[in-house]
Amino acid sequence: MLLIDHYAYSNKLSTVHPGEKFIFFVATVTICLALNSLATSLAVILLTGAAVILLARVPWQVYLKLMLLPASFLVVGVLTVAVTFTRNEGEFIWAVQLGSFTAGVTPGGLEFAGKMFLRSLGAVSCLYFLALTTPVTQMVGVLRWLRIPSLVIELMVLIYRFIFILLETAGHIYTAQSSRLGYRNVRTGFHSFSQLVLSLFVKSYRQSQTVYDALLARCYDGRLNFVEAKYRWSWVNIALIIAADGALTACWLIAGGV
Repeated sequence: MLLIDHYAYSNKLSTVHPGEKFIFFVATVTICLALNSLATSLAVILLTGAAVILLARVPWQVYLKLMLLPASFLVVGVLTVAVTFTRNEGEFIWAVQLGSFTAGVTPGGLEFAGKMFLRSLGAVSCLYFLALTTPVTQMVGVLRWLRIPSLVIELMVLIYRFIFILLETAGHIYTAQSSRLGYRNVRTGFHSFSQLVLSLFVKSYRQSQTVYDALLARCYDGRLNFVEAKYRWSWVNIALIIAADGALTACWLIAGGV
């Protein structure tokens, strides 16, 4: 079981109505993406992080580790945005001459890169909040309530489950290869990795057939059925969501919309 899936079922907010968590996710990520502000994006990151760590009781080490992965990709992406190539003279914080071109970092480019980084990381933090607090079975109920086509929901659930199959199979193959010194140097590492990919395809295909046969043995008729628990809407939680997202909007207004 993936770490995210483990905490989705065991966190302290797992018994909260999934519709409330979905509303908070949609409202907060919309504010984060629509209000392009450094202060608002930072506030979203802090708000969702506090909700995951303090309310859902997910260990902060786990949450930080999960956030560092997309952050590392975002850093590489925004670096290309921060650097400006031009033939004209300008105000550079740092620059290097490349023939007739000047490559460097301008204050405007640095500000734009910072906004993009925090905005993207804020959206990721909203997604992590939903993933770490809401099991996939609860999300199915929300999507059905929203009248999402059954085919889309079932494809989502099957793809989600097959991710676990791929990861588990890849982990077993990698462990077997490592025990035989399959990654002792770069050359053997590339060879072992190619064999891992080939074996992963074959084994995952066979495993998918086994899963499908298991579904047929349980009278699968093209529709996945789940036992959905009954939840009660909490007006206190709704009020807290409105207050939190209202505070984010106020943060944007106080910052002057920038």
